[in-house]
Amino acid sequence: MLRKDQMHKYQSHCVGHIIGNSACGLFLEMGLGKTVSTLTAIDSLIFDTLEVTKVLVIAPKRVAESTWSDEVNTWEHLRHLRVSVVLGTQKQRKEALQAKAEIYTINRENVAWLVGMYGTAFPFDMVVIDELSSFKSPSAQRFKALRSIRPRVNRVVGLTGTPAPNGLIDLWSQLYLLDMGERLGKTVTGYRNKYFNPGRTNGQVVFDYRLRPESEKLIQDAIGDICISMKSEDYLELPERIDRVVNVHLSEKELSEYKTFEKNQILQLLEVELSVVNAAALSNKLLQYANGAVYDEFKNYHVVSKAKLEALEDIVDVANSPVLVFYRYRHDLERIIQHLKRYNPRTLTSARDIQDWNAGKISVLLAHPASAGHGLNLQSGGNNIVWFGETWSLELYQQANARLYRQGQSKPVIVHHLITVGTLDEDVVKSLANKEDGQEALMQAIKARIGKYELKKLTP
Repeated sequence: MLRKDQMHKYQSHCVGHIIGNSACGLFLEMGLGKTVSTLTAIDSLIFDTLEVTKVLVIAPKRVAESTWSDEVNTWEHLRHLRVSVVLGTQKQRKEALQAKAEIYTINRENVAWLVGMYGTAFPFDMVVIDELSSFKSPSAQRFKALRSIRPRVNRVVGLTGTPAPNGLIDLWSQLYLLDMGERLGKTVTGYRNKYFNPGRTNGQVVFDYRLRPESEKLIQDAIGDICISMKSEDYLELPERIDRVVNVHLSEKELSEYKTFEKNQILQLLEVELSVVNAAALSNKLLQYANGAVYDEFKNYHVVSKAKLEALEDIVDVANSPVLVFYRYRHDLERIIQHLKRYNPRTLTSARDIQDWNAGKISVLLAHPASAGHGLNLQSGGNNIVWFGETWSLELYQQANARLYRQGQSKPVIVHHLITVGTLDEDVVKSLANKEDGQEALMQAIKARIGKYELKKLTP
């Protein structure tokens, strides 16, 4: 069990920042210990200054389920804090809310339910939003629900490593939940008009907004008094991270079939107007194929290659240590489980899976980056990551890798990328390496392929 004096100086600074500001944001990169800093501040606010009595923590489901209670049990000075996990059926959630505790953790999908149940009698005087960026949409029900009771909450803390995953346009709603519009304005329209110019438009419809040249500094200055931003490389000495591209080669027949498939899909796309939606649909088809199977219109999948499965098996064979595998599609999961059955692979679905992984009881752990991307501490279980299927989302990619590449990791972390040569995989891994905007990179990759086939059509 860790002692309070083992906390880093910057973590103690974060504790003071939370105590000193009734509304604050910790925009700390992955692995910097946002949870222990927040819990230490909560402990002081409850038992030293008596300013807080009941704390609500809103988090991704698996983080709400285990991360906060695990952290309490990790630190000696926090072990007296009681955490009640508000998950499960409605009856189970209500029972958890009636339990005696200082901290109540709930998943963000149930925020509207919670607010609806309590109404104006909302009993929490402090709210912690773990992964504040998941409240970036002002039209989402979770944001609207929390906004409605925000004036009744004395203290709010927002935690995230990526406050603006798609640009600063996402920041308004997150800051509103902290300061109720004091710094960035009371409405998202006002925020856009002040700091952005319209980008792509169609008549009165604006598809996106472009940040004005001077706006980034103006926004940072506006929120700098309540938001701390830190980068992990400035504060932590992490082991080496090794990124490894594993080229997966299809047979001549398989590659020819992929190219035919790609051509047919793009020719179909040429018949309609290109949009983000149909570009994403095409990308999904091509990336599925690169992974070795494709869904049809009836949601049945058809295997087209075992090359990636065999490459994954080679890595697991020689790793000589547990391997965390990120998959993309349901058929990836099913095929990996079958192909690696001699290793008894487990899928990350519960707190027990996390405990067994960290205890060294799992040789291959399968996880989807969207469900394992935030807050989970898996660094004790291994140091090998394999991306079986790539993601365009830089945020998901970085967060998922940080499950192992984070504070507490004692070995070099090896991140293996299985890239099927001659397929869209190559564009995705290039985008991630260059830290490009995922949506923009996707559109450019699809446009390049469209241009290639349009040129062929024009060539006599």
